Amino acid sequence: MPYSRHNIRTSSRSAIADVTHAPFWLDRPMRPDPTPTHIGAATADLVVVGGGYTGLWTALLAKEADPGLDVVVLESDRIAEGASGRNGGFVASSVTHGFANGLSRWPDDLAELTRQGHANLDAIEETISRYEMDVDFERTGELEVATEAHQVEELEQLPDLAAPYGERLEFLDAQATRAMVNSPMYEGGVLDRRGVAIVDPAKLAWELARVVRGLGVRIHEHTPVTGLEATPTGADVSTEHGHITAGRVALGTSAFPNLLRRVRPFIIPVYDYALMTEPLSQAQRESIGWQFGGGVGDSNNQFHYARPTVDGRLLWGGFDAIYHYGSQMSPELNRDDRTNAILADNFFTTFPQLEGLRFTHAWGGAIDTCSRFSAFWGTAMDGRVAYSVGYTGLGVGATRYGAQVMLDLLAGRETERTRLEMVRSKPMPFPPEPFRSPAVALTRWSLDRADNAHGRRNLWLRTLDRLGLGFDS
Repeated sequence: MPYSRHNIRTSSRSAIADVTHAPFWLDRPMRPDPTPTHIGAATADLVVVGGGYTGLWTALLAKEADPGLDVVVLESDRIAEGASGRNGGFVASSVTHGFANGLSRWPDDLAELTRQGHANLDAIEETISRYEMDVDFERTGELEVATEAHQVEELEQLPDLAAPYGERLEFLDAQATRAMVNSPMYEGGVLDRRGVAIVDPAKLAWELARVVRGLGVRIHEHTPVTGLEATPTGADVSTEHGHITAGRVALGTSAFPNLLRRVRPFIIPVYDYALMTEPLSQAQRESIGWQFGGGVGDSNNQFHYARPTVDGRLLWGGFDAIYHYGSQMSPELNRDDRTNAILADNFFTTFPQLEGLRFTHAWGGAIDTCSRFSAFWGTAMDGRVAYSVGYTGLGVGATRYGAQVMLDLLAGRETERTRLEMVRSKPMPFPPEPFRSPAVALTRWSLDRADNAHGRRNLWLRTLDRLGLGFDS
């Protein structure tokens, strides 16, 4: 039975009637006070634009490589206010947005991409341990589940398909899958025991900021960057109340308009939404099992993701991925009551035994989506400026990798990363408006139709597949 966006039950609407419209991760008293806004003129060896995961990992890796480097991070809002505080907290080893996407695009490099991705996740775990970062990191693994018969067949083949490339996956039939997470919707699954961790996403951003400040990095929040100009020895970074003359600049601006105009056609902001339940009772926890403690994602085109929290709640997100005409972004778009109701209804379709459970928080946020679904890189101003964007919702782990690639590019050095075709190539750009919006709408409609037609892809989706374009949450 496919998920539905119609005929939402009254009980589902009641379950979200009293939600707080803010990310659960940010709505807590341990949130750090903001750092001072940048005012006046300054200099730095490296200016990082964006205080999310990409920017903070860039600052940390740069200081670890050269403790004497003068590094400044500029954040337009507050640390973790953007995608870094609005995601589900899945820390995946994949830097290609999953095995299937990597296989379809870079089969010759996929074994090496897999190796580097697992090394990146290991390095994240080691860094968290070394700096004693309180981020609720657990190497739990992840369960990908099938909700349709045709998905079971695909998942059954996946472990053998992925093994030659270095992935160790286990297929589970319906009984074994439901023994792990008990849902009548789950017909089978693939378990990745080591390739995914879960984390408190806001704590990860806050702790990264704490660590880099301890290493001497200056962080300025509430400091939007208004301009970027080349200088004879680097670049000048303008802010609302000053400027910084930098030797090098790293751009980690996620879905927000890139300071390099030529990058903007490659990125569209797509809004993803999530709900957080109240803590489950002992009986409710026993009714769903979930003993392995990791995250779950289903195999639909418009998929759901879910995970437990350390205080006994369940996060439930995904399904809708919404684009607004003209790549519009605004705080008002972080709330979508219709999508929240659909999410709640699909939650109780998945876990009918939890009927009556209420949600405490509902929120959304923009994902930096590109047509190949995974990060891409480039440089400007004679190699003095680098960027890393396009993570398409799988950036909690991959941003560290992306940061290292940016530093490689800024240093002008060839490494095991910069030799890869994934790093050397770009995705196809999205068409401009007024063509972009109807193209995205047609794609979303086609994906929804495929989910309701046993996975059969229509002519539009098959054409996109051939062109290497697509749309994903």
